Amino acid sequence: MGARGELYTTEVYLDNRSYFFNVKENRTGDVFLQIVESKSRDGADGKRHQIAIFADDMQKFLQGMERSLSYVEKDRKERAKIRAAKKAEKAKKIYKLKEDSKKKDDGLKRTGRIHVVSKRPAETSENSESSVEE
Repeated sequence: MGARGELYTTEVYLDNRSYFFNVKENRTGDVFLQIVESKSRDGADGKRHQIAIFADDMQKFLQGMERSLSYVEKDRKERAKIRAAKKAEKAKKIYKLKEDSKKKDDGLKRTGRIHVVSKRPAETSENSESSVEE
């Protein structure tokens, strides 16, 4: 038996948290799983939280954990499906022209943007050449 009744230990290290799964035996010989979460702040030891699950309760605990994990996976897939549908719907938007612009047939392509048209009479190429020569 190891220090403080430890029979087996495994660790999981994440960005700012560490999880320790310790299988221990108490003084009366009962085996239990101790799960310790350690949060670090700026490299220093931070808060530690722990729970203990006794051997008799481990199967029920694991069943609850499996149900929770399957819900999380199902919810993740549903959210991804909704995001994909919204993205596809946004890409499919069809812009319709107003009724007034459909009726006008003056040879201009209507894009919904403001078009500036000069009110000056169009000069012929002869007039512009003669004004340049003067």
